[in-house]
Amino acid sequence: MGTEPHFFDRNYERGLDWYRNLMPRSLDHQITVEKTPSYFVTREAPRRISHMSPRVKLIVVVRNPVTRAISDYTQTLSKKPDIPSFSELAFLNRTSGEVDTSWNAIRIGLYALHLQPWLSHFPISQMHFVSGERLITDPSGEMARVQDFLGLKRLVTEKHFYFNKTKGFPCLKKPGGGGAPRCLGKSKGRAHVQITTEDIEQLREFYRPHNIKFYETVGQDFHWE
Repeated sequence: MGTEPHFFDRNYERGLDWYRNLMPRSLDHQITVEKTPSYFVTREAPRRISHMSPRVKLIVVVRNPVTRAISDYTQTLSKKPDIPSFSELAFLNRTSGEVDTSWNAIRIGLYALHLQPWLSHFPISQMHFVSGERLITDPSGEMARVQDFLGLKRLVTEKHFYFNKTKGFPCLKKPGGGGAPRCLGKSKGRAHVQITTEDIEQLREFYRPHNIKFYETVGQDFHWE
């Protein structure tokens, strides 16, 4: 599915038939995928999805929570240039380094916290965690693991990617050079706002125990430290 349907968070009252009708037509041997990143941090989503299908497979793309918070702020700043500074939003007390976990940009990065409701409804074997960093540096490797998780033949390989130096992201292409490559949209790849080294170090220290708990839960070290 192309756009984000937001069924299990914003549109659940529309009913399952509404959701089904958004899906592309598929054959028995095909898999339909939809993406709505906010599901992961929506407390009601795991129960609702499990009620639809307890056997569904779930893919979660995660990245260094410090980088993710800065990226979130950068995107918001591009739309609302008058918002307070990153430091003002990220810290309750700048001197002590007390982090404001009520700010969404910070709270989303508490992956271990958000994962707990999902584990009440799904075994960890039905969840696959993609490294956002490796998705940029080794897209074919990450896609190989995704295809294995979904039980698919590895059709998407290194031949399907090239690195766009301008945007700093890989783009999709058709092997053999047919058709224009597909790159991420204009909102992706913009330079991040410059954050002080001290702020970054304090956020790294804040996230470290949360990251470690996340690594232990999913059985995968993302090396964000």
